[in-house]
Amino acid sequence: MELNGNHSFFVTTIDKFVRWAQKSSMWPLTFGLACCAIEMMNLVAPRYDAARFGAEVFRSSPRQADLLIVSGRLSNKMVPVVERVYRQMPEPKWVIAMGACASSGGVFDNYAIVQGVDEVLPVDVYIPGCPPTPDAVLDAILKLQDAVLQGKVKGGIRSGVVSA
Repeated sequence: MELNGNHSFFVTTIDKFVRWAQKSSMWPLTFGLACCAIEMMNLVAPRYDAARFGAEVFRSSPRQADLLIVSGRLSNKMVPVVERVYRQMPEPKWVIAMGACASSGGVFDNYAIVQGVDEVLPVDVYIPGCPPTPDAVLDAILKLQDAVLQGKVKGGIRSGVVSA
């Protein structure tokens, strides 16, 4: 790149460049289980516009996504499905537990509901609330992006959990 007759260039490591690219292009997977999914859908609406932050396209195929947002209560019958979807996602991959039900079972303290997605999948970010606002989801995505950029969360290999 030439600016004003001077040659300019960037110096970085490959690791930092890869982390920057991963941070800048997270593609969430559509996996709404209950009422939290409505708030998750608001993320791509014009008011919140997650596209500004690199989390633009909600994918319908796990093979094209690297961020699984589990929004809502996870029943025991859905556990094999969410595990299969997670296994089909390419590495690196991240998981966000959205809402009280996904984080801890919420008000559903019974045999049919899993008491937190972290019993089934490794969760990177927990979003509290019933349901959490799209602002909280966007904040969680930004915190996850910062953790990826700093190398704290490597997708599949967790060195720390980010809390929103």
